[in-house]
Amino acid sequence: MESVERRAHALEALAAEGVFDNDDHPLIGVLDRQAVRDRVRELEDAFDGPGRRLHTVAAKAATLVPVLGWFAEAGMGCEVASPGELAMALEAGFDPSRIVFDSPAKTRTELRRALELGADLNIDNVQELQRIDRLRQDVDHDPARPAPGIGFRINPQTGAGSIEAMSTASHTSKFGVGLADPGTRRMLFEAYAARPWLNQLHVHSGSQGMELKQIAAGIAAVYELAEEINARLGHRRIDRLDIGGGLPVNFASDETTPTFREYRAAIEQMVPGLFDGRYSLTTEFGRSLLAKAGTIVARVEYVKHIGGRQVVITHAGAQVATRTAFAPESWPLRVSLHTPDGKLKAAGSAQEGDGSEGAGLRSDVAGPCCFSGDLLTEDVELPAAEPGDLVAVHDTGAYYFSTPFAYNALPRPGVRGYGVDPADGGVRWEGIRRAQSVEEILAESGGGRAASLD
Repeated sequence: MESVERRAHALEALAAEGVFDNDDHPLIGVLDRQAVRDRVRELEDAFDGPGRRLHTVAAKAATLVPVLGWFAEAGMGCEVASPGELAMALEAGFDPSRIVFDSPAKTRTELRRALELGADLNIDNVQELQRIDRLRQDVDHDPARPAPGIGFRINPQTGAGSIEAMSTASHTSKFGVGLADPGTRRMLFEAYAARPWLNQLHVHSGSQGMELKQIAAGIAAVYELAEEINARLGHRRIDRLDIGGGLPVNFASDETTPTFREYRAAIEQMVPGLFDGRYSLTTEFGRSLLAKAGTIVARVEYVKHIGGRQVVITHAGAQVATRTAFAPESWPLRVSLHTPDGKLKAAGSAQEGDGSEGAGLRSDVAGPCCFSGDLLTEDVELPAAEPGDLVAVHDTGAYYFSTPFAYNALPRPGVRGYGVDPADGGVRWEGIRRAQSVEEILAESGGGRAASLD
């Protein structure tokens, strides 16, 4: 059974259960566990070959402990960038030796914790290296555990993609040390020459809006740097390369493109030596593992016609699709309209070529937040909508329901995982996060503590 068919079964099961009859929580996020499994397998198959591989999931894409647990069970590692994400990774069952700690603003406490755990550590700048020098004097490494990968994050300065705010390899990106900046190569050589425990380099040149050739160019620059440092030292001091993640996702259709195999092929064409087994490789994918597996489903509350358009008012907006609301050209989303029983409405569609027939209406799909730009999509063709219909927001498995925006004190939606029995289409649910209550919103906002400074 394909993922599109599994999704259809899940939507109908939600409707039959009466999920959207609840005025307190008229939206929900759902995640196809089989689709996640399939993506993990595709990644592992694409990187098959000699040498060690550590594939990690970027926790920021799914700050949900049960979902991170899926990846731990699959044998992956976890890339974290904060104390909260680190705590989630440990709670989800990742061994510390399979955790990678990144962040441009690590505190002394965070660095000490990473060193004590034996997690891999990507150093953002020279001042951070100096902190680690001092902290390592007080942290004993357990010889029974494998030595962690520790090394500098390199900004290859190979250029930005089409989304400037997401680009990590621009000339002035805040991440890592600029490879083209004066004195950087000398500093790196001296640092690695003086510290035998520095054994890896890190680069994260990928992001949404980047071409595969641009990503590969960043990886090539860091591979060449590793070769240069090792040659000058006369031995293989650097034996690990963390090549990051950032494989773009196609949000225009259900097709998964580019694939992990295409990603590897682009790198291999430019850096054939990367896959010969001499270097251990680490990856840090997030969006590309999860986006296609997730759907946000929300009830239509009202429908009105303004300025020649059908405006569909629903309960999913900027509080779950923040990037889309504020930067719609960079983060477009597909929506589909469904009847109250979860079946796809047949007349018209939100995207051409999805098999629907009949003329639709020019439509905006709006959320509940109190500003005009709170739109999931604008000026698309949809069937005539009615109150009680359902809107499915596709490709939202990464970031969209795991990192909500607390605008208007709207509650965080519940999230479920699902599997579908291919024999009878029966849906099996797995609880991931329950919907936030008004009482929890009050407590989180300081309710009942106005007179206290605790």
